[in-house]
Amino acid sequence: MIRSMTGYGEAERESPAGRLRLEVKTVNHRYFNTSIKTPHGFDKFERDITEALKRYLSRGHISASMTLDRASSADESAPKVDIERAKQIQAALEHMSAELGVPGEVDLSLMARFSEVFRAPEQDRTAGVEPEVVQQLAEAAALSVQSFREAEGERPAADLEGRMAAMSDALDKIEERAPQRLISERDRLREAVKELAEQTEVDEDRLAREIAYLAEKWDINEELVRFRSHIELFREALTGDASEPVGKRLGFLIQEMHREANTIGSKANDAEISQASVALKQEVERVREQVENVE
Repeated sequence: MIRSMTGYGEAERESPAGRLRLEVKTVNHRYFNTSIKTPHGFDKFERDITEALKRYLSRGHISASMTLDRASSADESAPKVDIERAKQIQAALEHMSAELGVPGEVDLSLMARFSEVFRAPEQDRTAGVEPEVVQQLAEAAALSVQSFREAEGERPAADLEGRMAAMSDALDKIEERAPQRLISERDRLREAVKELAEQTEVDEDRLAREIAYLAEKWDINEELVRFRSHIELFREALTGDASEPVGKRLGFLIQEMHREANTIGSKANDAEISQASVALKQEVERVREQVENVE
């Protein structure tokens, strides 16, 4: 089983500060990379969140956003009056009225227009919130993301298995065609020698040695064996335990498949084998695109 690097998850926990909610989104990335946003004062928990996420998510760009729904009482949320500031404003207004000779009384409605008279209560928004609570929240969100990634991985896994089957078929065709090209080349050389020497008899021993040389030069048996081995290892990774990330292993196998396909193409010397090797490389590239999003 494989896991996609595209994922989403969320979790909520009650805390003394209110209800905490963590939303996590992931996309493909070569390494483990995080971007964490927290409410004011909660940035001290970013390391706890990162460590908890890393225990469950090994690769990908991970965006985590925490929000806090505070359940404050009326007394806690009510604004406080800055009496000293109010006195200063009152004195300034009365002085201005006397100096400018402008009539008018400084009453409550006028004073209430000055916003600096009121101030929000200063509180520690993280009071009573323990790191363990934040870690549990992050772990729950990470498990949700992991389940999402596993479900997302089922679709590309089926497609990848189909492409492994297509490559196996191409290898079978190449293996079947390989001996025929030597027979065709032997016949071509025999006719060429007859035409150049203007004789009916051909030195069969010399021709056999030439064909043996070409057979060794064009031999692709090792490449076929290695390619099939890579396919089997790839299939094992697709159906193996999902607890271990396999994206990097699959990427390495794809790299090796591409190398073998190139070698087969360079040794082809046959139109059918060349076409099959091109088809192989096309399948390898399609698989590479899929594997880039596998954890």
